[in-house]
Amino acid sequence: MAYDFTRRHFFFGSLLAGAVPSAGFGSVPSLRALGYKSPNEKLNIASIGAGGKAASDISGCSNENIVALCDVDEVRAAGKFKQYEKLPKYKDFRKMLDEQGANIDAVIVSIPDFMHATAAMWCMERGKHVYVQKPLTRTIWEARQLQEGANKYRVASQMGNQGYSNEGTRQAAEMIWAGEIGNVTEVHAWTDRPIWPQGLTQIPASEPVPNTLDWDLWLGVAEKRPYTSGGPDYKSTIGGYFYQPANWRGFYDFGCGALGDMACHILGAPNLALQLGAPSSVECIQKEGPSDFMFPAKSVIRYDFPARGSMPPVKLFWHDGLKETPTIPGVPEGELLGDLPYARRPEGAPPPPTPPRTGFVGNVFDYEKYQAITNAAEKRVPPPDGSLFIGDKGMLTTGTYGEATRLIPVEKMADYHFPPQVLTRSPGHYRDWIRACKGGDPACSNFNVAAPFVEWMLLGVIALRVEGKLEWDAAKMRFTNNSEANKYLKPTFRKGWSLT
Repeated sequence: MAYDFTRRHFFFGSLLAGAVPSAGFGSVPSLRALGYKSPNEKLNIASIGAGGKAASDISGCSNENIVALCDVDEVRAAGKFKQYEKLPKYKDFRKMLDEQGANIDAVIVSIPDFMHATAAMWCMERGKHVYVQKPLTRTIWEARQLQEGANKYRVASQMGNQGYSNEGTRQAAEMIWAGEIGNVTEVHAWTDRPIWPQGLTQIPASEPVPNTLDWDLWLGVAEKRPYTSGGPDYKSTIGGYFYQPANWRGFYDFGCGALGDMACHILGAPNLALQLGAPSSVECIQKEGPSDFMFPAKSVIRYDFPARGSMPPVKLFWHDGLKETPTIPGVPEGELLGDLPYARRPEGAPPPPTPPRTGFVGNVFDYEKYQAITNAAEKRVPPPDGSLFIGDKGMLTTGTYGEATRLIPVEKMADYHFPPQVLTRSPGHYRDWIRACKGGDPACSNFNVAAPFVEWMLLGVIALRVEGKLEWDAAKMRFTNNSEANKYLKPTFRKGWSLT
């Protein structure tokens, strides 16, 4: 059956009912307060974080004015610090906001998960628009605080889950709403993360803090602990040592594990297409490598969502720590799911020409190109990341960021025509946010969309720490059957730090 949605429902989603201010975010009154005369005027953007993912976030906004940088790690930030050598630079974002606030319109927050909420709230309270990297926050309470803050201070917001801007994410929603695979009752999503250490059981001996790192500022709201790199035995494939600059994702106190890294991408299409809202329960049904202070090395989590309007109840399974795409009953043998393989470029051959702009973000599935790649003598198989929707009339799969959306079996795509477009299309995830900052429509993953999405994802993070099925009451923000689990809904803050 096809689902009956209005165009307003398509754009804002049921989660936004009554939540969007009448003037929108980044509306004319707030622009005037910042001194804008035209949406064509450039924003003055600061960044909390300059190395790692922050570097690409800064590059994504480089057509605007980058006016200040902050990073606690001089080595990690060296590239951007050199590129913007004349800009003021800081290690403490609080000092940056105090000294440069009058010259800042908007701020990128791209630092470890546990510091997102505090940094973002400090910015929003000062009237600064914010782009906050996924998974937005480490805890559910913080996610709700950021949603309330963005509405209260009337700032434009965006979570850094770029798949929400992808054409394939919108196609998946439109295909499902058009009834292409019937009533969806089951979803699977999977990833090869973690690619950093998880499931460790011992903390290495402490070491002196490098003079290029402010360890106390890096810890921020978290409890104090000795610094350690762990040495080369703990170096991960993404270049981090025991805690930082990259392995923090695996620690309960700092990150959200594989879910925090990839769920906001891979589960974006299911969240939008199925209008998931809040689940009734969540349970970790399988895990390997338990630890007292880290997430497990591998896990499977089950979420159960009740009926939503005309949509039936749906069970959703999250698989992480995989070496290959999971085997899912009902999928034809040999069928490729999620991300597609791509042809190897012959050694010495020039890169292919940049394709012309097509008016949408991401790769749209092309059956002829798919055949050419799968029949190629040499092809590179991507890591296992993707999702699968199972309906009573068929199946649909998407890639990591919602790209290459297609029906299963893939032969159904040979002469397939996508349904008419009913969702607005994105100009790009950064441009979407920048446009909102200048008075345009709310960004596609603004906090009224992102916070409820992140909230149900973070329930899985808690399920990794507490045994058994957890029954969730979203209205009261509590688990009804497990007091231990409720302890993880809100963080504790080290003395001298707070959310505001």
